[in-house]
Amino acid sequence: MDRFPNHRFLPYALVFPSITVIAIFLIYPFGQAIYQSFHRINPVRRQLVYVGWRNYVEMFRSPEYLYSFRNTFIFAVLVIGLGLVISLCIALLTTQNIRGAGFYQVAFVWTYAMSPIIAGVMWSLIFDPSIGLMTHVIGNLTGYWINFFNDTVAAFILVTVASIWVMLGYNIVFFIAGLQNVPHELKEAASIDGATTWQVFWVVTFPMLSPTVAFLVFVNTVYAFFQSFGLVDVVTMGGPNRSTEFLIYKIYKDGFGRMQEGQAAAQSVVLFIIIAIVGAIQIYTSTKSAVYDR
Repeated sequence: MDRFPNHRFLPYALVFPSITVIAIFLIYPFGQAIYQSFHRINPVRRQLVYVGWRNYVEMFRSPEYLYSFRNTFIFAVLVIGLGLVISLCIALLTTQNIRGAGFYQVAFVWTYAMSPIIAGVMWSLIFDPSIGLMTHVIGNLTGYWINFFNDTVAAFILVTVASIWVMLGYNIVFFIAGLQNVPHELKEAASIDGATTWQVFWVVTFPMLSPTVAFLVFVNTVYAFFQSFGLVDVVTMGGPNRSTEFLIYKIYKDGFGRMQEGQAAAQSVVLFIIIAIVGAIQIYTSTKSAVYDR
């Protein structure tokens, strides 16, 4: 307020648009979801019947929901873990003093420019059971013909690999930026002291990347739980046999497909709480040991 002595209400006016957007598109929908989660909704008459905690009790007793929860957790761990490891390895390779390093960086980064819908269509065509190029290549080499339309394991692997590929470019961009900010003098000093290349990476480079890793872990967590919806919808539509019906897609199917809006609202509230808790734990544990001094 002291910075705007002649414009007392200017700070409030500047933040008002952002607060309005958050209130309309985040706070109000979340409050509405909480309210609906305690009701059963008649899809025809749009009548709400208060049922208390019944939606939550039935949700946690449902084998389908628990199965979806387990698959979502496994999917998230694979997307976050494998995605960040692969991205870091590629970023390390593309930041070496080699010819065409800039070209390789751009070549790996472009994947994030593709929307999840387009990426889903592309992966579906590549692994199509009848006309897919990779289906025929893998079949001719191994004798195993992939059909993710009726193979639960193949469908789960396909969606997981495609999701890792979609986030690959985004992760690489931040890892490259983080690697370029690591002081070269520290690595030279470690090498002079007799440290091997592997020791230099773990003792000097990786601790300096801890803020970047903390940020990317959170972003990839949000993607795995929320933003993978478009890709799953295009590639498998939650099948086969619900093997790729992750939590966010189950909310969609229950709310719009099976017209169980109260149940879907309860699932969305639980998912939001899970993400909030996981995000808070990740941010606290990651940033607590993060190295910000250069």
